[in-house]
Amino acid sequence: MFQIHTECINDCKACLPNGTIESPGYPYGYPNYANCTWVIVAQEHNRIQLVFQGFALEEDFDILSVYDGQPSPTNLRTRLTGFQLPAPIVSTGPRLTLWLLSDYAVSGQGFKAVFEALPSYTCGNPGQLLNGMQQGSTFNIGDKIRYSCNQGYVLEGHTVLSCLATSSGTAAWDFPLPYCRADDGCGGTLRGQSGVITSPNYPQEYNNNADCTWTVLAEPGDTIALVFSNFQLEEDYDVLEITGTEGSSQFTGPNLPSPIISSKNWLRLHFTSDGNHRLKGFSAQYQVSVCLFIDSRN
Repeated sequence: MFQIHTECINDCKACLPNGTIESPGYPYGYPNYANCTWVIVAQEHNRIQLVFQGFALEEDFDILSVYDGQPSPTNLRTRLTGFQLPAPIVSTGPRLTLWLLSDYAVSGQGFKAVFEALPSYTCGNPGQLLNGMQQGSTFNIGDKIRYSCNQGYVLEGHTVLSCLATSSGTAAWDFPLPYCRADDGCGGTLRGQSGVITSPNYPQEYNNNADCTWTVLAEPGDTIALVFSNFQLEEDYDVLEITGTEGSSQFTGPNLPSPIISSKNWLRLHFTSDGNHRLKGFSAQYQVSVCLFIDSRN
């Protein structure tokens, strides 16, 4: 039997001992100037799966940061905001930290999430698709999950995910959760050895209220390099988030990001813009680095 506990810091009074975390006041709205930290600790050699059941934060201003371990910049897993239900999160170790910060004005309903300890032989639930369907209900090593999209939507990413054993003695899905985009939506899945990713209309101005996701997929063991040649986004309001690296990276403003190397065999770029100013956008080239296995004998 797994023993998991939470520590509630900053007196937010939102910690429950039964595997559920809720923001203060959920679902009637969290307070302004909220500053809450939850720490989930499992037994050694176990990981933690966090599944959101409700999520509504004031977009771009109220943020839930999730750390894979202690709350430090190098452990940042993702920063969540807005009204879309996040995909499940699985830690790499026995500790997961959540940090909620809200500003002085508007607040949303907040969030509710359940957590559980995962033994080493399971990958955990990869998540459901918005506007799509999942086939498969077991998530142990050797299991496969198949995804498809509803009519009018196109699946981006891998149709089938496989739960594989890792070199660290745990289990992980071989590819990220795919997603369903509208037939006329921007973004896409890229599988070539190299290519270029640009914001909509580049080098002309991108659209207001853009929401685009690109996924670069490579073979297991390969890595992906991403180099930007141009980058101009409205600072703090238009954001490019990149996952598939150690932690999650967010870029905004006029500064050219440094080259990025994936820590997995995939990279995902998520670009969002608000309803006001528009700029030139970005252009980046990716290159897959192939992992070669050499069998040396005698």
